[in-house]
Amino acid sequence: MSSLVELVVPARLGAGFRWVLASSWTTNLGDGIALAAGPLLVASQTDQPFLVALAALAVWAPPLVFGLHAGAITDRLDRRLIVLVTNALRVAVLVVLTTFILTDAVSIAVVLVAMFTLGTAEMFADNAASTLVPMLVARDDLAVANSRIQTGLITVNQLAGPPLGAALFAAGSAWPFAAEAVLVLLGALLVVRLELPPHRREPETVARISHDIAEGFRWVVHHAAVRTLVLTIFIFNITFGAAWSVLVLYATQRLGLGEVGFGLVTTVGAAGGLLGTLSYGWVTRHVSLGNLMRVGLVVETLTHLGLALTTSPYVALPIFFVLGAHAFIWGTTSITVRQRAVPSSLQGRVGSVNLLGVYGGLVVGSGVGGLLAQHGGLAAPFWFAFAGSAVFVVVIWRQLSHVAHADEAPVPPTAPSVDVQEAGGG
Repeated sequence: MSSLVELVVPARLGAGFRWVLASSWTTNLGDGIALAAGPLLVASQTDQPFLVALAALAVWAPPLVFGLHAGAITDRLDRRLIVLVTNALRVAVLVVLTTFILTDAVSIAVVLVAMFTLGTAEMFADNAASTLVPMLVARDDLAVANSRIQTGLITVNQLAGPPLGAALFAAGSAWPFAAEAVLVLLGALLVVRLELPPHRREPETVARISHDIAEGFRWVVHHAAVRTLVLTIFIFNITFGAAWSVLVLYATQRLGLGEVGFGLVTTVGAAGGLLGTLSYGWVTRHVSLGNLMRVGLVVETLTHLGLALTTSPYVALPIFFVLGAHAFIWGTTSITVRQRAVPSSLQGRVGSVNLLGVYGGLVVGSGVGGLLAQHGGLAAPFWFAFAGSAVFVVVIWRQLSHVAHADEAPVPPTAPSVDVQEAGGG
């Protein structure tokens, strides 16, 4: 058993990372349950494509509204405490939602409010949690640490969670949300014992929060690799968000899959992610980071084309499998590049700018996707996603060379008035 633990989580990563990893895997199982149960709960309350897309918007909007402030707060306060408090809020909301379901008082309005609140709390928790790994793990081990985090994300969040969530929902619509509450609570308790290096600012060094936010933006603008990653994820998430905002209807209606079948879509994607996990070391040794990004964007573009053309689950499911492998490789590379490049004192703010790109694209895309599906059918968002992605690949192609030299790029200096003690590698 000890040798297995050493293989999965090498001792050189430290005991603190093991607590973070255990918490991440536990909460991600709860989130994975919600990946299937949330859309199914929405679909049980309405069959209007616009309202279904609005539910996706309720989850994706909080980072757009509060993300920059979350990053600034993460860089100011105790990051461990932020994770604990925000996850406690998530548990409270899940308990209230479960109660509404059990008493037959649930409605689409209740679901939308709950999803927005949960999305807001999760965004604050995730922003703070994302800064913990570079505080605890040496710079040269960040790729290994992030691959372990991503492996857990795939196996429990995407592979195990969605079919479990769909099965629990079929047994009773309240069950998956009660289970998620328990898992989020357990995940929060796992970081109670975590000890972090000093990272809170002294009161005399704290500027206005708008100044902190602006500093994060300036850093991103002046760092070619991170700037390219943020721009790419923003544009590609517009196209991705348009298609995925109506995925539950696409899977259940266009592909003819039932409720449990919808969970299978995410499971197949996660299986592809496992392939990405197993091949990641080999791929990064043989393919430059710039070319790796280029291949990934082509894969995602062709994914939208394939899904727009087919109505067969036998064609669609292999496409989801390939997309899952791409998502893991892209995500792990992007996170590692950013963590290596960004100083610890700016991790929260730069992460929030990246998050703004991620969810800003999803929010815009979900609105477009809902309208296109409402008026043009369920394939229309996928045609939009294919056309938009193809155009952007051509535009961004040469800029991706910046990513290949990310580790060589100079780190822009921070403003002296807000310098704080470095809390760890980054």
